[in-house]
Amino acid sequence: MGAIYLIRHGQASFGKRNYDALSDTGIQQAKVLGTSLKSRIPVIDRLICGSMRRHQQTAEYCLHSMGIEQTPEVNTDWNEYDHQDIIRRYKPAYRSHTLMMADLARTLQPRRAFQEMFARAIDRWMSGDFDHEYAESWPDFEQRRVQALQELRSTLGASKTAVVFTSGGPITAICQHLMNIPADNIFRLNWTLANCGVTKVIYSHRGTYLSTLNEHSAFEGPHRDLITYR
Repeated sequence: MGAIYLIRHGQASFGKRNYDALSDTGIQQAKVLGTSLKSRIPVIDRLICGSMRRHQQTAEYCLHSMGIEQTPEVNTDWNEYDHQDIIRRYKPAYRSHTLMMADLARTLQPRRAFQEMFARAIDRWMSGDFDHEYAESWPDFEQRRVQALQELRSTLGASKTAVVFTSGGPITAICQHLMNIPADNIFRLNWTLANCGVTKVIYSHRGTYLSTLNEHSAFEGPHRDLITYR
């Protein structure tokens, strides 16, 4: 039985112009996760990460804590959806990051206001009514991530172990495929994925299966203050 561990990146920099970088909390999450994984995954046959900075930073800090010096392969098929394009298509005025942040600040609860707005933007993206407007539609996004998993499995070989540093969107798309979850409900799962949570996919000649989802016990107990979702 082979295993593919999908690791969601650590907390990114919400509210900053460069969202695609780990926050201080995100860096600490990656370090704590690495310490936890050191004994759990003693042998890794392949290391892969998306090309986004938050993927690569998560890999760097996590692998350092695991005592692994190997550099991961970079594969853009494991990248997150373009959240900026999704927001702009939902509300064109938010092409201006400054305007969006100003609007959110006026709510006095900017994180909650952003989540509510972004959930509506995601619903529009996934509705299928506006696929032609997006750089990548939801069906195309899902298909490419599932293909990335299938390609990894086929090239990995039998009874091997891979670790992939990625984002919540690819993990969600893969879970939808493996569990046959209706698209209308799939982002309820996405919103619950913890930063640096671990999803384990197992495979054999019989098929590919979801083994564990969003496991983040490394952040329970003394590290419970490191549990975040965005």
